[in-house]
Amino acid sequence: MIKRVFRSRLYKAIFFSILILTIGVAGYALLFDYSFIDALYMTVITITTIGFGEVHPFGTGEKVFTIGLILSSLFIFGYAVSSFSEYLISGQFFHRLKIKKVQKKIEKLQGHTIVCGFGRNGKQAISKLNSYKKDFVVVEKDESIIKLLDEKGVLNIEGDATTDETLIRAGILNASNLITALPSDADNLFVVLTANQLNKSCKIISRASKETSYNKLKIAGADNVIMPDKLGGAHMASLVVTPDVIEFVDRLTIEGDTTANLEEIAIDNLPHEYLDKTILDLDLRKKTGCTVIGYRTLEKEYIINPEASVRLTAGANLIVLGRPEQIIKLRELF
Repeated sequence: MIKRVFRSRLYKAIFFSILILTIGVAGYALLFDYSFIDALYMTVITITTIGFGEVHPFGTGEKVFTIGLILSSLFIFGYAVSSFSEYLISGQFFHRLKIKKVQKKIEKLQGHTIVCGFGRNGKQAISKLNSYKKDFVVVEKDESIIKLLDEKGVLNIEGDATTDETLIRAGILNASNLITALPSDADNLFVVLTANQLNKSCKIISRASKETSYNKLKIAGADNVIMPDKLGGAHMASLVVTPDVIEFVDRLTIEGDTTANLEEIAIDNLPHEYLDKTILDLDLRKKTGCTVIGYRTLEKEYIINPEASVRLTAGANLIVLGRPEQIIKLRELF
């Protein structure tokens, strides 16, 4: 609200300043037959009270008009100076500069991830993206959180993630992924619908708190729907039923450059000579020590522990298991 008041006053001050300049030029030109340059000159020296000599000797009419112009300009420029001073003191001027600077950075991004909401799930998502050095933009409407993100140097957009304008400012047209982790399922549904409409190729991952929202989010266009509460409960029950298996899986990490145990390899990113060859031909075990534990087909079907004879087709992905040093070697090779 305060931002709008300051911005409104500044715009009014600019408008009235231009208006008084226009009235002065028009008055001298139309009423007293001054040329445009002479009229502009007289208007500028009058409203700025510089006091240079007149272009022509003044008659009574010109004197009256000039007096009115001086008095009007004093009030208007006083108002303009006051408004601009308040605008600077309130920090809005520098805030606008910051927004423009951030917007330019976002416009240069390609294939980044948009994270809507900086709550518990949003923070975890950002932490994971950070560990993989992935570009991302946070969308949040809470001013206190925006200040926190600014202090951390995180690219962010202040606004309502459910609107087209905000997502466009966050770079949805060039984004590869969007994570919506807002507390309300209805808001997440709006974000999914909006994002899917603006960028059909963007992968959308949504949070859901109710099971009834799952199908709605999928129909709206979400590629994946995550229910944190359900996952948490299932995980705790699994620790009772198969504790050693869950403990082992928990120790597997995909944290980042030096601690990862799992890695995903796109077949399209492999050297061209491996296309249409088999997993055996790739020979990852010998080259890196890693083991292929999964294969995702172009149709998004998953094969667990695939045979060595499975062919590497375009658009498919390999899921690889290894120790951190083996994963690092794998990344160096591929």
